Order: sequence, then C-alpha cells, then structure tokens
Amino acid sequence: MSLLRRALVAAVAAATTAVLVWPMGQAAAAEVPVGPDGDAFYLAPNPLPPGAAGDPIHYREVSTPIGGLSGAKSYLVLYRSTNATGRQVAVSGTVFVPNRPVGGVRPIVSLAPGTQGLGDNCAPSRAFRSGVEYEQMMVSELLAKGWAVAVTDYEGLGTPGDHTYVVGRSEGPAVLDAVRAATRIPALGLAAGGEVGIAGYSQGGGAAAWAAQLADDYAPELNVVGVAAGGVPADLIEVSKQLDGGLGFGLMLAAAVGMNAAYPELDLPGYLNEAGKREYDARHDKCVAQMMLYAGKKITDYTTSNPLDTPQWRARLNENKAGADAPEMPIFLYHATGDQLVPFPQAKALRQAYCGAGARVQWREYFGEHLTVFLAGRSDAVRFLEDRFAGKPAPSNC
Repeated sequence: MSLLRRALVAAVAAATTAVLVWPMGQAAAAEVPVGPDGDAFYLAPNPLPPGAAGDPIHYREVSTPIGGLSGAKSYLVLYRSTNATGRQVAVSGTVFVPNRPVGGVRPIVSLAPGTQGLGDNCAPSRAFRSGVEYEQMMVSELLAKGWAVAVTDYEGLGTPGDHTYVVGRSEGPAVLDAVRAATRIPALGLAAGGEVGIAGYSQGGGAAAWAAQLADDYAPELNVVGVAAGGVPADLIEVSKQLDGGLGFGLMLAAAVGMNAAYPELDLPGYLNEAGKREYDARHDKCVAQMMLYAGKKITDYTTSNPLDTPQWRARLNENKAGADAPEMPIFLYHATGDQLVPFPQAKALRQAYCGAGARVQWREYFGEHLTVFLAGRSDAVRFLEDRFAGKPAPSNC
C-alpha cells in the first residue's frame, strides 16, 4: 500500500471511531438482517441480493465456549466474496468481539483456518459452537489482546457446493472479505478503517499469503499492517510430489476436489477409476481426521491417468502458486525444517520470491515437523502482529 493510501486509510480510521463507513452500494446499516437458526443460516438467497464483495447477507449472535471463556461475543456471518473465476459467492464465517472496550478503532485479525476437511459439518463456524475447533487456541490468544477476530469458513465449507480447498484465488478474497463483513454489521460495533492483521497456518498459511498478495488491489480500503503465514503450501505441484505416496495423501485428494470445485472444466471425475469414483462420491462428509486415513496411497490407486500430467491442470495449479506478487505489508513466514506434509524447499522459494520483489519478510525456520510447528509458531505469529499494531518498525531478514 502506498504512503498516500496509508495516510488516507489512517484519516478514515480517525474519522470513523464512532461512525461506520459504508461503501457505495451497501445496504443501510439497519437493513442487515438477522439470519435463520440451524442449517438454514448457511443458505443464501438465489440469486444473491445486490451488493459488493464483503457485504453481509445476514448474521446471528451465537453462543460458543471460546467466546464465553474469553469474554467475547460470537457471531455467525454469511457474506459476499469472490471465487477463483471472479464470480460473487456466499461464504460463511465467525466473528468474535471482546466485551472490554478499547480506545479508538478496535484492530481486527482475520484468521485463516488450517485444514478442516471437505464436509459442511467440518466448517470452523460449526466446530466453534461445539468447542472442538483446534483454531480456538489461536483465537483465544488474539482475543486476549483485545482484538476482534474474523474466521472465514472459505468457499463451500458450510455453504452449499464443494470446498475450494487450497485454491488461493478463492481463499484469499474470503479472508479479506471476512473483515469487510465484520465492519459492515453495526451490531458488532466494529468500525471500518482500523488496523487489520492476517494470520494462518498450513491451508491457512496459504490463504493468508494469498490475502497478503491480493489485498492492495482487491481490498485497498483495508489497512492491513501485517501478515503471519506459517507452513505455506505455496507451490501445489511441489506439494503434490511429497504427498503422493506419503503420510498426507488424503490432503492431496482433497486438493484435487478443491481444484475441480474452483475450475469445473478440469473434470476430475473423468480421470478416476472405480476406486476413485467411490472416493469422489463419498467426499462430502470427510473431515481432517478421515483425510489422514489415506497415508501411503498414490495417485495411480485412484485414476486411469494422472491429471497432474495435463497442461490444463498444471496451468490452474500454477495460477494458484503464491509468490508472483509481493505483499505490500510486512509478512512473517515460518516453516518446519522437517515438514512431512508441506515441503520445506518450496516454502524457502516463496521467501526468496517475496524478498526478490522487495517485500519486507521476516523468515524463521523451526526444527520440527508440521504439527509441532503449528504449536511452536503460534506465539511468534501473535507477537509479530502485536508489534505491527504497536507501530514498531517491521523486521526483515531477506
């Protein structure tokens, strides 16, 4: 973001401490409806009502264990976002708002969740209400700082349709639009123009990196001051090489479904053998635990020919390769040196790409594997965002 644009955003923040700013085309504040209870909440009108990306469709205050423990209100939100081909879609999510007051405009962190699964029952917004969502550890740390937290479900996770798993051009907008939606619902008390942070690990790290790359063009009014992205699957082709026959092959199956959901012309079913067709038909209710039951399986076990060998699939995978555009805001990238799911070398390549393009990158390598570094890096990610909100100079070890 240019210095001029940052100055304008800061001016908006100062002017909107007590007054919400609404974009052109957004419905009047009082007209954001309360959505229905239960599964009906996730069903958007068809066609979508008029509006822009980030506009809320409806919302509902809900009870969550993490909200109660953290002294925060919890809200389900259904909002407009943009999919990988530029079409407007409905995406669900959760917004947590601490009860304790803050001076000025409350910062918001958009938390991009890690792998949940493919079934609607796996959506973070559902898991938060039952108290079994692993991202609530991160949410609790962020709420303890007094920050609001917006957690997207991503496209097709909770809402109808297949989840566009690890498709950055779908996930990045969903992460950014969650913040927009949070500030456009007056009942939440979150003003537009405040400082925004983004964080995520694994699938969430990829989504956070894509949000960082897209923010300046896609959501220029957001004052994103820092991004923490760990375990980033930046290059899906390189990731697939490690997953094929490896511990995380189920994640590769999910990624194939996600790519096909984003780009139906890829015609994943056309490559599947009988075993693959059975798995494809059963995809709708698999959460992350079930996805890990495919360890050691290979692409050849489920296909008549490998879609990754085709120009069509490789082109779409490369379209979702992070690193082509440098984030304008400081970014903290971190990765496990022994990551058995998301290869370490492709993460280092992302760092080099960002550094080469002039980004302010703080890079850290952790000795360990994927899950241990999810735990080890969390506090460093929170500290990085805390320093950005405090206005401290951004470190870079490019």
